[in-house]
Amino acid sequence: MKRIALKIDADTYRGTLAGVPALIAILERHEARGTFFFSLGPDHSGREARPASLGKYYGLSTRLYGRLLPGPNIGARCAETLRQASSAGFEVGIHAWNRVSWEQKAQGAANPWIEDQMRRACTSFSEIFATAPTVHAAAGWRMNRHALRLTQRLGFDYASDSRGNHPFMPVIDGELVACPQLPTTLPTLDEILALEPGFTPEHAADRILQLSAAIAGDHVFTLRAELEGMKFPDAMERLLAGWKESGCEIVALRDIAATLNRLELPRHSVHFAQAPGRPGLRLTQGPLFP
Repeated sequence: MKRIALKIDADTYRGTLAGVPALIAILERHEARGTFFFSLGPDHSGREARPASLGKYYGLSTRLYGRLLPGPNIGARCAETLRQASSAGFEVGIHAWNRVSWEQKAQGAANPWIEDQMRRACTSFSEIFATAPTVHAAAGWRMNRHALRLTQRLGFDYASDSRGNHPFMPVIDGELVACPQLPTTLPTLDEILALEPGFTPEHAADRILQLSAAIAGDHVFTLRAELEGMKFPDAMERLLAGWKESGCEIVALRDIAATLNRLELPRHSVHFAQAPGRPGLRLTQGPLFP
């Protein structure tokens, strides 16, 4: 049975507060699982360098956070919502401390800044859930060499920081990182909408269903609390119904990770490339490492 693992990113204060509970309800209605990755520090969405996207997908207050309004601390103010996801049986992990800063700086940041951001997120997670985090999914698929090293040093069971085709052990600049990557394998809803201006969200959902059926193997699909949970819930319902109708099992990332043998996973070099429909360079699975 083909498995579709849902990687659910909660990027903003509003998306966490309203989008996460909405997605929990949708997923439970379809008896689907998934993994929620939380931003845990200040919401500075107003500082994003994507005004067109902000206008399309974010409300006014979110567009002002960190610019004209102080950015609310998501972990502190949404702790009960975060725990609701875990209590409902969903896997939970780290997305970022300050998501916007991470997306803007991580690729070229110095080691101390990277370590500070990741450790702040880990500390907040531990305070909220009374347990250490075990999984990591970098905001915007933005990473660098030291951040990859920290996925190993901080003891994550696996990470989903990259775009690619199948699970692998990452090699960066010739250095093996002993933390498996479960990459996003399918385009996101907003990427398809960017590439196909005439498409509705439902058209984009149908395209994703076609791709997941046509490409062999299990898949990781990334969705966002702000989009599929708030703006496009009908498209999310369409995806879940379509996958179930085609016989797919909708799972958390840990369900795929549990079936992997680290010693048998292929080693792949990673590089930075642009994903269609999404500007900027993202961590990407490259060729097999000799």
